Amino acid sequence: MADQPFSLTRPAVPAASRPGHLPVIVTYLQMTAPPAHEPVRQPKGNLSLLRANPPTWSFYRYLYDTVGEPWLWHERRRMPRKELERSILDPLVEVWVLYVDGTPAGFAELDRRTSETDLAYFGLIPDFIGHKLGPWVLDSIIRKAWEGGAKKLLVNTCTFDHPKALPLYQSMGFVPTRHVAREVRDPRLDGVLPRSAGEHIPLAG
Repeated sequence: MADQPFSLTRPAVPAASRPGHLPVIVTYLQMTAPPAHEPVRQPKGNLSLLRANPPTWSFYRYLYDTVGEPWLWHERRRMPRKELERSILDPLVEVWVLYVDGTPAGFAELDRRTSETDLAYFGLIPDFIGHKLGPWVLDSIIRKAWEGGAKKLLVNTCTFDHPKALPLYQSMGFVPTRHVAREVRDPRLDGVLPRSAGEHIPLAG
């Protein structure tokens, strides 16, 4: 489907045109300079943000699957193991893991394999959503990206994601550059995700 005419306001999600598919609007954002605001204060508690260097396939899949299931993350569930391992084991790919009292609570992935650093994934494990951890983690990851030599930082979010995702990115200094309307095969219909995933998104007809 074609790019939508650009507006800072995300357009409405169109109806699906194919059986078994879900319509989605993907918003692409960029940051062209390090954040000008003061660092977000770390929330209270025993928190740490550590790089998994290197991450194992099984640990990465645990993070990806657990963080992403409510938001229908499916691409890397479909990816062959060797292909995924090549990606996450690349030294230019950084997987940062949030721990709360020693328990994994979320992760972020920075991909530096091109001239534009991509914040490929970012999210919290559901048990830790609502504890005001997201802004601190995101701000910390953004600063790590710039400290590591980023020239431009990219991220995208979609209408499957948490409704606060887009405003959070914008509050950190990301600027939307385009909205793209797409249709994706509902991963719950193929068993890639359980039917209980993404409760806020009705199953495709």
